[in-house]
Amino acid sequence: MAATSTAAPPGADLGARTRRRTTHTLTAWLFLAPFAVVFTVSFLGPIIASVWNSLFTVQRSATGLEPARRVFAGVDNYAEVLGSEVFWQGIGRVLLFGVFQIPLMIVGALVLALMIDSLSARFVALSRIVYFLPFAIPGVIAAIVWAYLYSPSLSPLSTALEAVGLDRGLFLEQNVLLLSMANITTWTFTGYNMLIFLSALKTVPSDLYEAARIDGASAWSIVWHIKVPLVRNALLLTVLLSIIGTIQLFSEPFVLRKVANVSADYTPMMMAYNAACGNNDFGAAGAISVVLAVIAGLLAFGYSRVQARFSR
Repeated sequence: MAATSTAAPPGADLGARTRRRTTHTLTAWLFLAPFAVVFTVSFLGPIIASVWNSLFTVQRSATGLEPARRVFAGVDNYAEVLGSEVFWQGIGRVLLFGVFQIPLMIVGALVLALMIDSLSARFVALSRIVYFLPFAIPGVIAAIVWAYLYSPSLSPLSTALEAVGLDRGLFLEQNVLLLSMANITTWTFTGYNMLIFLSALKTVPSDLYEAARIDGASAWSIVWHIKVPLVRNALLLTVLLSIIGTIQLFSEPFVLRKVANVSADYTPMMMAYNAACGNNDFGAAGAISVVLAVIAGLLAFGYSRVQARFSR
């Protein structure tokens, strides 16, 4: 009996593969669409709007009788921001704030994570919740709570200060104000960074610890030579997030200005807020925001390069 061929023609195979590839592509875009829409609306949209607004300025008549006009200004807003002494004073404050607040918070978070990860730790779940709880409180609410605790006329802490011979308004004095703000930020974000370190520690194979103990390594040696080096990537992440957050310092000084001598341009973010909501100058606010984003990016890039060099 002669054999009958059942193979499909080459053209039919090509068509089927094309249809499958098209179906897979459409399915991938269908799953990607919700993220793409949210990302565009909530992330790319504000960036594009800020850059666009930064190219315009509000022109008001000298008499104030005519309505204000929005005119194209090119890079004038950027030149004004970069030449503003108030802006650079604000940058200096947030950099000074970050110099002592970020190391304090990161070291505290790492120590807490190492303590919870140790074999002798007890009540691990409860400890995680207690340390993380401040992060669950909105930043403005946390600042209001601490503003009450700093208030010389209301706070029980002020009474304690007076009892030991110190000024009741010590926390709100100009030379202590940044430390008071740093305390609020550290209280809020230490638990959050602790969880990042704790997650990184959980990924370290327990075999490494067992091998180190068999070789006679002490608990301190295991921490210093195994755990700390292996959470290096988590350290990079937490410091980068902290640098970006420090540049955007807003809630703490904004709330404390009700009880302390804090100007409307105390930080660059407050300066942008005041330009947009106080003077209706969204062009200046957009230029400040863009310059801040560039500075934050440069600081984050510089830190990542320095850490990469020391990690070799």
